[in-house]
Amino acid sequence: MQLKTQSLTLSDPLALDSGDALENVQIAFATYGALAADKSNAVLLCHALTGDQFAASAHPVTGKAGWWERMVGPGLPIDTNRYHVICANVIGSCMGSTGPAAQGPDGAPYAMRFPVITIRDMVRGLVGLLDHLGIEQLHAVVGGSMGGMQALSLAANWPDRAARVLAIATTARHSAQNIAFHEVGRQAIMADPNWAQGAYYASGKTPDAGLAVARMAAHITYLSEEGLTEKFGRRLQDRTSKSFGFDADFQVESYLRYQGSGFTRRFDANSYLYITRAMDYFDLAEEHSGDGEETLLANAFKGTPARFCLVSFDSDWLYPTAESRHIVHALNAAGAPVSFVELSAPYGHDSFLLNVPELDRVVTGFLE
Repeated sequence: MQLKTQSLTLSDPLALDSGDALENVQIAFATYGALAADKSNAVLLCHALTGDQFAASAHPVTGKAGWWERMVGPGLPIDTNRYHVICANVIGSCMGSTGPAAQGPDGAPYAMRFPVITIRDMVRGLVGLLDHLGIEQLHAVVGGSMGGMQALSLAANWPDRAARVLAIATTARHSAQNIAFHEVGRQAIMADPNWAQGAYYASGKTPDAGLAVARMAAHITYLSEEGLTEKFGRRLQDRTSKSFGFDADFQVESYLRYQGSGFTRRFDANSYLYITRAMDYFDLAEEHSGDGEETLLANAFKGTPARFCLVSFDSDWLYPTAESRHIVHALNAAGAPVSFVELSAPYGHDSFLLNVPELDRVVTGFLE
């Protein structure tokens, strides 16, 4: 598989929904597979909250496999023998694209001077990347979770840029419950003394304790009760009886602590604040309701020429099937061609990242 990792600086300032603008925006990205001479085989992958451009290659910090290695590669559903796959780190993140850890105009890290961004701002950065690469229309844009939000945002705001839109385990807006879980994570980070109002980059101390708790809380939402019960139940961790203390007595406690501590080695706490805020602000219907118009999601997709496919999972309680059905109904109302499937899997929201063969068949068929 032909892999390239690159970074580019957008030539123009990136205008943001907040009214601010970012100068000299860096976009870090990876490509897999060869681009056709007519550039007709490009597939844009949009990553989730804690993802990055390393969808199908080892992560340079952790050494772990890419987050979608089971889906992207030669002969796989997103077949790099056929498609030129592009995956970019979103702005606001911390794997090479401009975010709070990047240098501001004065040479110091932006930290909390970084402007608050939206999902649409992230997609503006991706469109800038496509312009740089000379790709006028994608064969498809594909994303799960926050990546699905980006795919829908591209379709709504730049409707001619993708012929196909595949949105998996996602939503058109964050619910109060979604916002509540994110706020718990943000408060955990900001309560860590090492956060230092976000200005921790030069101190040598990072708010790892707060970030780990944020990750632990979020990770619970990515799983299902069935999956947690099957994997851990109430089994004890490396002991035969309860300690009557506050160590990790249960396997599930140990697992969450492991997830939290591992996350701090590869992710920036301020990026977590900014990206979760962007997700909470996401509301496609609100974005596309004009003065005096009823707030209807169908307004976002009026006149779209793209074909759509929505996928949900029956065990996903973070973005349940009802959220995908709402999007499908809006697309039907807008006259857009759309297919929809709810897949059965025991893994919860993370099912799109795990071994669900039915998803492989859906992805393969839709891209063809």
